[in-house]
Amino acid sequence: MQSVRDRLETILSRLANRAADERVYTRLYAEAARAAATAADDRRKAGVSLGPLDGTILSIKDLFDVAGEPTRAGSLMLADAQPAARDAAIVRRLRQAGAVILGKTNMTEFAFTAIGDNLHYGTPGNAADASLIPGGSSSGAGVAVGEGSSDISIGSDTGGSVRIPASLNGVVGFKPTARRVSLAGAFPLSATLDSIGPLARSVADCAATDAITAGEEPTVFQPISLVGLRIGVPRGVLFGETQPEVLDAFDRSVRGMGQAGAHVVDLSIDDLIAEMRAATKRASIASMEGAEVHADWLAAGVSVPVDPHVTGPLSRALTVPASAYIRTIRRRRELVAAMEERLQAVDVLALPTVPMVAPSIAAMADDEALRDRTEGLLLRNTQVANQFDLCAISLPMPGAKLPVGLMLVGRHGHDRRLLAIAAAVEALLGR
Repeated sequence: MQSVRDRLETILSRLANRAADERVYTRLYAEAARAAATAADDRRKAGVSLGPLDGTILSIKDLFDVAGEPTRAGSLMLADAQPAARDAAIVRRLRQAGAVILGKTNMTEFAFTAIGDNLHYGTPGNAADASLIPGGSSSGAGVAVGEGSSDISIGSDTGGSVRIPASLNGVVGFKPTARRVSLAGAFPLSATLDSIGPLARSVADCAATDAITAGEEPTVFQPISLVGLRIGVPRGVLFGETQPEVLDAFDRSVRGMGQAGAHVVDLSIDDLIAEMRAATKRASIASMEGAEVHADWLAAGVSVPVDPHVTGPLSRALTVPASAYIRTIRRRRELVAAMEERLQAVDVLALPTVPMVAPSIAAMADDEALRDRTEGLLLRNTQVANQFDLCAISLPMPGAKLPVGLMLVGRHGHDRRLLAIAAAVEALLGR
């Protein structure tokens, strides 16, 4: 069995060879990672284990605090910010679990957009084809796991920022129920919607990471039988404009679940989505809460350049009165309760994570209207889980030329059950 230290050195040497063009990682902790890897190897020799993540090579999105350095959140504006006084809560938990933290991964500025581009630190090329977008906002996280330079990467998900890059890079991405994992030491976008979740090669790795970051004892993880499970397919607005290869892969996957004994039923949620769209018509919750986070510099203007795709929506949201925001939050609470009631009829929802394969980076840069339309489609399906306070996971679907994702959505707080169902579906798709 290869030592953790040897695996780490292989990765570091690969990254050193592309250092002049590095866009996946914004910071490497080579010496600290070597020390952690050696310690993990020593424990293994002594027959001691700190748990399922001991010796796992892991990376973290560039919005988590690491003591002694500024947290840049993908922006030049924060490059000279006050250094963090302590590690983010999840960073502490991962270190205690024996994870080897290799570095920080690139992201879209302030975690705001879904394409995965960054004007300041470059755009990571997709793991399947470097000319294609990685998806955001956890862009580097998706590519790092997809290319194998991290076993697991920790991202954040406010409207799909873990699941979009997972889908486009062919990996597993889990968004827990909001507030399940502590946000302490994570640069905020939306206090209501932000979730912290892992991207990994398997559901089991996501489940172990989720338990540790949530402060739970990782237990032996068992898939659940698909026999008799009720799988709801929300056909309607969430299936519009879906590319044929994505729909084909989805239909094959759902047929397989039915053949394995699951009951697949249509479950309409279009009315609730329409109500949520009406409630957030003036501005999204993420943009209104993000505008509050950034209010001081938005009002004053800054000399440092900020991506116009970020400043535009935030500046507009800054003009929304407090009364409109409060009404939106109140209406959301009612709609969350209505969705909870609707989902009693099924065990999970199943739908494509995003309705497309990754488009080219060049196409997004050259056509503003296409970029806007693409961003809307990338977020359309994933944001439902954030808006309605649910948990969700994206799994790679076989049989397409480029990576495509299957999203399973579970009820609020049913995270462990969702992961157990996802493990069974993963095994089925793997066959």
